[in-house]
Amino acid sequence: MQNIYCISGLGADEGVFKNLDLSFAKPVFIKWIQPLRDESLSSYSIRLQQKFIHDSNPVILGLSLGGMIATEISKANPLAKTIIVSSAKTVNEIPFYWKIFQYAPLYKILPHWSIKKSVIIHYYFLGASSGSTKKYVDEALEKADTNFYRWAVGAIISWRNKTVPQNITHIHGLNDRILPSKFVKADITINNGGHLMIMERANEISALIKQYVVNKCL
Repeated sequence: MQNIYCISGLGADEGVFKNLDLSFAKPVFIKWIQPLRDESLSSYSIRLQQKFIHDSNPVILGLSLGGMIATEISKANPLAKTIIVSSAKTVNEIPFYWKIFQYAPLYKILPHWSIKKSVIIHYYFLGASSGSTKKYVDEALEKADTNFYRWAVGAIISWRNKTVPQNITHIHGLNDRILPSKFVKADITINNGGHLMIMERANEISALIKQYVVNKCL
């Protein structure tokens, strides 16, 4: 059975994929590794690949931050077959207003409590509406690693990639509040899909992933 390497988003773990039906493949959930001081997203991505992804032509599923990482891995390995969800492939797909953090890097002094206690804000921007998704967000925030958050935000706003690998398919929600669809050139769009549609619209996303994997791996 084909491995499918799943890379979650910022503050998330393998639980974010729990509503998906991945029975057509063997899911391998990638764990975060400790970033090096001032490490770039590209460098971190390659280290993550070297540690966990040893297939010569892997199938990769990346969500949000995980999709950006999957993009860097796909650039380094043209044989990879990659699908990204609620993510960005290049710097041009990240909203211009995020760049304010380059000039006012408040994320560097982000207090621990501000991550764990801002659940209502997270619900809104992540598009968490169902009880099960909200529960997952609550649990993820409770386990959040503030230092990793700080590094990841800095790495994302410093990301300069302008190359779109040909081996990527991009699925994006039209109601994504973190990475609005007007900035993104997605291959497949989901009406009313929010940033966590991988949980809220799991049946649709599962079917698309299955179609992609089966077609690409025949």
